[in-house]
Amino acid sequence: MNTKLISRRSFLLTSAAAAAASAAPAPARKKIALIATVVFEKSHAQHFIDRFALGYGWGGEWRKPEVDLVSLYVDQFPEKDLARGRSKRYGIPIHKSIAEALTLGTGKLAVDGVVIIGEHGEYPENEKGQTLYPRYEFFKEVLKVFESSGRSVPVFNDKHLSTDWKKCVEMVADSKRLNFPFLAGSSLPVTRRLPAIDLPLGTPLAESVCVGYGGVEKYDFHGLETAQCMSERRKGGEVGIKSVLALRGDAMWQHAAGLKQTQRLLLAALSRSHTLPVKEGYPTEAISFEWARKNFPDAYAYFIEHRDGFRTTLFMLGVRDFNYAGLNSETGEIASCQMFLPMPASVATTADFFNPLVHHIERMVLENRAAYPPERTLLTSGMVIAAVESLYQNGKAIKTPEMEVRYTVPGESTFWRD
Repeated sequence: MNTKLISRRSFLLTSAAAAAASAAPAPARKKIALIATVVFEKSHAQHFIDRFALGYGWGGEWRKPEVDLVSLYVDQFPEKDLARGRSKRYGIPIHKSIAEALTLGTGKLAVDGVVIIGEHGEYPENEKGQTLYPRYEFFKEVLKVFESSGRSVPVFNDKHLSTDWKKCVEMVADSKRLNFPFLAGSSLPVTRRLPAIDLPLGTPLAESVCVGYGGVEKYDFHGLETAQCMSERRKGGEVGIKSVLALRGDAMWQHAAGLKQTQRLLLAALSRSHTLPVKEGYPTEAISFEWARKNFPDAYAYFIEHRDGFRTTLFMLGVRDFNYAGLNSETGEIASCQMFLPMPASVATTADFFNPLVHHIERMVLENRAAYPPERTLLTSGMVIAAVESLYQNGKAIKTPEMEVRYTVPGESTFWRD
């Protein structure tokens, strides 16, 4: 047998295969459509559009996304609108309908992912003070295109799902019925943590406490997602919530005065804050429960009982950051950290806590899988709905038998580590 002839033949075949591979066209880049209520400076939609079109800091370098933002739908154009300028700058057309943004004039679904940013804009409020953003309505318009096209693609929904529990449930059920990855929620679970701690899956937690700030139904959602992304890692996973009690001012502090474990976690979370009230450059006294009560007399809090006896408590105080503390029921040790949220015009020029959300959306579109389950946001949406109802009913505890939401999460957390 002529081994030289075989070697030469193998070389030629290998070379021919390599040449054919190099001549083959590169695989087409995935395309996404972004559906927004409104785009103005520092709005959520502006942050997402700029990152998908221009790039963002990641891993110590400037990252250009591996997906292309190819179409927009924008519902409102206020006086300080940025949508039209961004459209012209990046060459991304604004379509007249959600269907057009998804079909690109073809009559069928023509994108590989959809981003829904239903935040900001002039929308009505209900009698409870909840802004009725059209997230559910946007989502259902997207589904009409999926169903008429006979296929679905990954979807991201910014913040909570709806102000109506049945609509929240329907959205998650729709994603399972049509079998597409559905990512949703806040930037808090995926932003950097100070320190960069994670709770091992199966940790025997007894209670989670978050200390946050901001308004009812808008920023309280961020606080609940801060707590829930840690609580869901407890032994047995998440099983749903049994009741929610929301209290303000003196009634809240009186209730908390009888919860020694909660007080301990409150102080641990406050000790992670960078924005405590000070006088002449430093707190007037050591942090204690009475100190907190005196410095935040008008605060409000949500006391949440889960179906397995676990508790979540959210304190919305006069600080400017989000801080977590959780108690290990076996060791008695507390794990605590700050979810780092450097706000523009305060301690940052860019809202880089959006970077990991964009990164997770990008990976979802490329890999056809969500980094964490939508049930987290389903449950936190329900917590907000029940808490708002409790406040509306002057501090009545709201029973939530319908919120039996069971889920588990992957072993590795998804927060920003680099």
